[in-house]
Amino acid sequence: MSAPAPSPLAIVDAEPLPRQEEVLTDAALAFVAELHRRFTPRRDELLARRAERRAEIARTSTLDFLPETAHIREDDSWRVAPAPAALDDRRVEITGPTDRKMTVNALNSGARVWLADFEDASAPTWENVVLGQLNLIDAYERRIDFTDPRSGKSYALRPAEELATVVMRPRGWHLEERHLVCDGRPVPGALVDFGLYFFHNARRLQDLGKGPYFYLPKTESHLEARLWNDVFVFAQDHLGIDQGSVRATVLIETITAAYEMEEILYELRDHASGLNAGRWDYLFSIVKNFRDGGARFVLPDRNAVTMTAPFMRAYTELLVRTCHKRGAHAIGGMAAFIPSRKDPEVNKVAFEKVKADKDREAADGFDGSWVAHPDLVPIAMASFDAVLGDRPNQKDRLREDVDVKAADLIAVDSLDARPTYAGLVNAVQVGIRYIEAWLRGLGAVAIFNLMEDAATAEISRSQIWQWTDAGVVFENGEKATPELARRIAAEELAAIRAELGEEAFAAGRWQQAHDLLLKVALDEDYADFLTLPAYEQLVG
Repeated sequence: MSAPAPSPLAIVDAEPLPRQEEVLTDAALAFVAELHRRFTPRRDELLARRAERRAEIARTSTLDFLPETAHIREDDSWRVAPAPAALDDRRVEITGPTDRKMTVNALNSGARVWLADFEDASAPTWENVVLGQLNLIDAYERRIDFTDPRSGKSYALRPAEELATVVMRPRGWHLEERHLVCDGRPVPGALVDFGLYFFHNARRLQDLGKGPYFYLPKTESHLEARLWNDVFVFAQDHLGIDQGSVRATVLIETITAAYEMEEILYELRDHASGLNAGRWDYLFSIVKNFRDGGARFVLPDRNAVTMTAPFMRAYTELLVRTCHKRGAHAIGGMAAFIPSRKDPEVNKVAFEKVKADKDREAADGFDGSWVAHPDLVPIAMASFDAVLGDRPNQKDRLREDVDVKAADLIAVDSLDARPTYAGLVNAVQVGIRYIEAWLRGLGAVAIFNLMEDAATAEISRSQIWQWTDAGVVFENGEKATPELARRIAAEELAAIRAELGEEAFAAGRWQQAHDLLLKVALDEDYADFLTLPAYEQLVG
């Protein structure tokens, strides 16, 4: 009898997890290996292209719509595929990681869609990667009911017709999965997350009257969207799933993608569902790409850059016009507030801000929007109900009044606000507190009544980098310098130690988080993503 063929993927440096064999089957791993061999070389080329484009922006300090794809933008005849019934009404979407409790709460939240997040809201420990997949399988099989051992509270799914539709977000192209190695190198995290989910759930979802739906993060060009489209075509063929079953919503959360929105929809047109306007990663991308551009690209405090800022308004209105011109959904940004159980006055003020934000998005033509907490679902729902009524969306609002020029998208200096000393302190506080939690395996963390994820940590460290690099002088007369950032970080570390006590402080990763924040915020060589050096320190 001949020996069995070796597994195409090696699982390395990973402790066995309960029920992992249900996810990491030989057939599923073989599928992921096939994705890796076919598509990782092109992924590598596109990452190299990112670096070349960044160098060009550093040289010119500008961006423009692509002349070579003008014919796509000027052709009024094409549309994306019609939305499937499960994705036609997306008026409120809730986001969050795929741990067991969140899976039940998000599906039960009353939102129309749950963004099941393997990316910015999930630290990619092996446990999170594998058990997150298992939780989604269990949810579709309706065997995810459980009791929290600490609180004794029981969680159970509502009837199927009351559950949110799942749209899964895999990791971005830049991240590797170090625990899965094929042909001597790690498999891209995007292909691991997509491959395992698609393999186990595509047919199951079709049987439920839905389909494999995805959010695509960190996209920087239409060529990256083309790669995803080719992945979808191959995956559907390979597993005998009907072509067009996949639907993808692309996050326009990089400044370069904002100049290629129509082209991105065009590349994915048989699989496209819509575009989303992401705030924090978008600002992070502006800092990253235009960090050599001088004073006119220096952003004020992150909380001063609202969606009403002229350059942000240009971006969101162009997104709505682009989507509706092509028959796609336009999905608005995040309401990140986390309600306080102790302070009703804080809640009252925050709820009013959330309502104003969602009212504006609905009035601007968005078809839906994001929230981070179930308590915000009714607020956002009311804003969109008031505009949509019984209609599933407002794609008939073409927004032909919108006329955005290339320069409008990078007119950062149109803002009156300036960086403040308090803004620097907040960036340090959020950066340390978030990175510490991430290093313990938590990707979505409530800090100062806001749900923070990797995107908000990126803008925090990027603003420290930008302000110190530019030598910004704050309103109190202090100048942003590496020394000032280190002093504030030391003060914050001491405050956390006093707040927690010695034992709890020692049990955390606080010094490690402090050191990593200062490295990615102050090194002359700006790291493309803080999650890359952080992943090297992530245990598990």
